[in-house]
Amino acid sequence: MPNQSVVLDSVFQALADPTRRAVLERLGSGPAPVSSLAEPFDMALPSFLQHMKMLEGCGLVRSQKTGRVRTYELAPATLQAAEDWMAKQRSMWERRLDQLEAYLKETESDQ
Repeated sequence: MPNQSVVLDSVFQALADPTRRAVLERLGSGPAPVSSLAEPFDMALPSFLQHMKMLEGCGLVRSQKTGRVRTYELAPATLQAAEDWMAKQRSMWERRLDQLEAYLKETESDQ
């Protein structure tokens, strides 16, 4: 499962940046050309393209070039893998907290 760990590490690293999260939110409403995606951000296009390279590199987006226009779209399978990992962690911690609550109630009633 080391490969899964590498994928998750890169996804969470990509999600750590607010610019990349904003791009993913925008792509949630459909594919968009890079110029449209870069428009709201106060940065040079080469800097913005580095963000897109990271998102594409970890598999959160995919791109297609038609003529001179590069269009990006979400690649939800990778995001689903991160969501599955978080759901597994949430389930484990909820179970542990339930066990702690039961133990505390038991010790409270013993006193």
